[in-house]
Amino acid sequence: MLSRVANSIYWMCRYIERAENVARFISVNLNLLLDLPSERGKHWEPLVLITGDQELFEEHYPDYTQEAVINFLTFDRRYPNSILSCLAAARENGRSIREIISSEMWEHLNTFYLELADPRFQPMALQAPHKFFKIIQMRSHLFTGLLDSTMSHGEAWNFARIGMMMERADKTSRILDVKYFMLLPEADLINTPIDNIQWTAVLKSASAFEMYRKEHHLINPRMVASFLIFDNQFPRSIRHCVNKAQICLERIMNGSANGAGSNPAEKLLGRLKADLEYTDIDDVINQGMHEYLDNLQTRLNQVGGAIGATFFNLKPLAEASAGQQ
Repeated sequence: MLSRVANSIYWMCRYIERAENVARFISVNLNLLLDLPSERGKHWEPLVLITGDQELFEEHYPDYTQEAVINFLTFDRRYPNSILSCLAAARENGRSIREIISSEMWEHLNTFYLELADPRFQPMALQAPHKFFKIIQMRSHLFTGLLDSTMSHGEAWNFARIGMMMERADKTSRILDVKYFMLLPEADLINTPIDNIQWTAVLKSASAFEMYRKEHHLINPRMVASFLIFDNQFPRSIRHCVNKAQICLERIMNGSANGAGSNPAEKLLGRLKADLEYTDIDDVINQGMHEYLDNLQTRLNQVGGAIGATFFNLKPLAEASAGQQ
C-alpha cells in the first residue's frame, strides 16, 4: 500500500473519531449544567483550558460564554480541532482515496460535512444543543458501521482502525480528566449528590452508563475510573482501545518483511499495552489521577508520532501532511 493512502485513511478515521469525541466532550458540560447550581461559577472556560488551546480562543473571543465556546469547538475553522475543521479534514482525506473506501462511506462523509457546514444548520447548536451533538455522535457511529460492513478488512481497514482506536483512547482519557481537572474544585463536595451527578455525566458522555451499571450497579468514583481505563470488554475503555490498536498493527506487520517488534510504533504500543495490563486503579490513585492521565496522553501521542514516522513520513510529503495533527 502507498504511504499516501495509508496516511489518508488513518487520518480520515482519526478526524471522524475526534469530531465525535469533541461532541462528547461538550456533552459532559451540557449534562452537568442541567443539575449543577448556577452559582458554582464558570462552567465553559475549563472546556477550552483542558484542550490547551486557550491562547487561540482568547485571540478571537472576548469571554468564555456558552455561545463562544460552542462556536469555537464546533464551527470555528480557525481552530484545527473544531468539529467542522475535523470533518473538513476527514472529507479531504476521504476524497483523495475514493478508490480505496466504499462509495457508501464517501457519500455519508460528504453529506455529513456539507450539512454541518450549511449555515442554516448551525443555529441548532445553541437552540437544541443536546439534540445537535447527539446527531453528530450518531452520524459518526454510522460512518464506523459503514467502515466495518462495506470495506474489506485488509491493510487499509487496519490502518483505519488504528487511527480510530488511538483517537478514542486519547479522548476517553480527556473526558475522564475533565472530572479531576475542573468539575469538582471543592474537596468538601466529594461523595455528595453533586459528586454522583458528575460521575454519572462522565459515564454517559462516554456511552458507558448502562454497561457500567450492569457490572458495578452503584456509582463509585474509584470503580468508574477503573471501568473507563482498565475494562477490557467495554469498547471505549482505554485498555480496550490500545489492545485493538495493537492487534491491527500486528496484522499489518505480519504482511511486512520487517517482522514483529521491529519498529518504534510496535515497541511503544506494546509497552503501553503491557503497562495497562499490569496496572490497577490503586496504582493510579497512588500516583495521582490527573498525573497518570496526563502521562498516558503523552504516551498515546508518542505512539501516534511513531506510527507517522514509521509508515507515513516520506520526506516529499512531510510538509504536505503538516495539517494532520
